[in-house]
Amino acid sequence: MRNFFVTLVVFLGAALIVFAQQKAVAQGSPDSEVRGKPIRGEPIRRPAKTDSAVEVKAVEPKATAPKSQEPKRTGFMDVSFDKLANFTFEVPEGLVPGNETGKSNEQIPADVRALNKKKVSLTGFMLPLKVDNGLVSEMLIMKDQSMCCYGAQPRINDWVSVKMSGKGVKSVMDQPVTLYGELRVGEMLENGYLIGIYEMSGEKMDIAPE
Repeated sequence: MRNFFVTLVVFLGAALIVFAQQKAVAQGSPDSEVRGKPIRGEPIRRPAKTDSAVEVKAVEPKATAPKSQEPKRTGFMDVSFDKLANFTFEVPEGLVPGNETGKSNEQIPADVRALNKKKVSLTGFMLPLKVDNGLVSEMLIMKDQSMCCYGAQPRINDWVSVKMSGKGVKSVMDQPVTLYGELRVGEMLENGYLIGIYEMSGEKMDIAPE
């Protein structure tokens, strides 16, 4: 009798397990729906980052003039030694024969010769030549400060000879100055010797910013 009850309990337990499995299949579990049916539609993905989402627009700073920069005077062409001194000029030895006067001008580039008798502004370093009552009336404007203060040997196109109109200007030796006036380009002779190729009739002077 005891064996009969044990067998009956085991049989009933197995029957309940089978019944539960069949009921689950009949009702359908989430896992069975997913596994038994094909997936429809596109898989869910994270939205892609657009350019607008990651783009960072740089803010351009407003252009401002340096505080120390002074405005240029109107009516004068801005010329620099980068142009006036940017060529080699062979100075003739001794006297320049009269029948060859002007031949040295051929060494000056055409774009530099085109500045002849033009009103220009030029920045350089002052070497006073003539001073009256504390004012400089004649000077050289040099490309480099070392040429006027430390004895370096300048080339003939590294300076401009300037004669100021009026009473002259104050002497400024420690910083660049800007001269305004009419520039003459071409050989300048004195007693038959070539003494320069640039000369300016100076009208005004500004102390250039450091």
